[in-house]
Amino acid sequence: MRIVLIGQQAFGQSVLEAILEAGKDEVVGVFCSPDHEGRREDPLKAGAVEKDIPVFQPGRFRSVDAIQQFNGLYPDLCVMAYVTDIVPMEMIDGPTHGTIQYHPSLLPLHRGPSSINWPIMMGETRTGLTIFWPDEGLDTGPVLLQKEVQIGPDDTLGSVYFNSLYPMGISAMLESIDLVRDGNAPKIVQDESKATYESWVKASDGAIDWLLPAQQIYNVIRGCNPQPGAGSTYADERLRIFDSALGTSGMSGSEPGTVISSGEEGFEVATGDGSVLVKRVQRHGGQKEPAAEFASAAGLKIGDRLG
Repeated sequence: MRIVLIGQQAFGQSVLEAILEAGKDEVVGVFCSPDHEGRREDPLKAGAVEKDIPVFQPGRFRSVDAIQQFNGLYPDLCVMAYVTDIVPMEMIDGPTHGTIQYHPSLLPLHRGPSSINWPIMMGETRTGLTIFWPDEGLDTGPVLLQKEVQIGPDDTLGSVYFNSLYPMGISAMLESIDLVRDGNAPKIVQDESKATYESWVKASDGAIDWLLPAQQIYNVIRGCNPQPGAGSTYADERLRIFDSALGTSGMSGSEPGTVISSGEEGFEVATGDGSVLVKRVQRHGGQKEPAAEFASAAGLKIGDRLG
């Protein structure tokens, strides 16, 4: 088939490389975001240029020029790998076999742009990925295939994505392309009665309320690690918290938010029903650093309070 790939970043590049390595289809064009001054070149663009594949970087995918460029490639299939812009239906419906798209959740659950963060933050124990046929809605089109993964008790956004959903997503894309080429790709309508939607995880979503149970706070920290980072304050200064663990001190009797121990691993903070061990932090405008180093530099000691 003649394939046009729309995507960006490392995941888009990995999908491109996998299609080329499989050698079953021809990638006739790649669409990605425009270059931005001061930022490194998009890995997908770099991978396409290296393979002499035409690259298109429209300012708006909905522009007449972008649609004409896309349709002028006469694609049999469009593959969307990590797309954050709105792609018009003229592109989605243009190819002979339509368009397939990767989404990192078990649709119709967790539609939206931060679909890996939210299941972890909500304390769920499973998630997955969906390859689906996009339509005019947001992550609402029929399902082609799904793969499920477990969320371990200490998994983070980073570990779930890079250890599971990233490599699994590449293989699922190839499997889906094979099904389309062979004429065996299903279109399973999503059950709207089970649909959920969450928007971007913002800094305010990661704000820690130390009055909450330790497990609930730990889930928020895990779901915001490495982005955008869970938030607290110390001495009226913003403090982002990344690596952490459930504490072992039990009910300390201290007010929630109080530092109850400090050591080489980090410092332990009392919560509504236990404690959380903070291992890695970031000051406002600073770099991520081990919590023990921060505590030493900031003079943080047992009995101090986090906001």
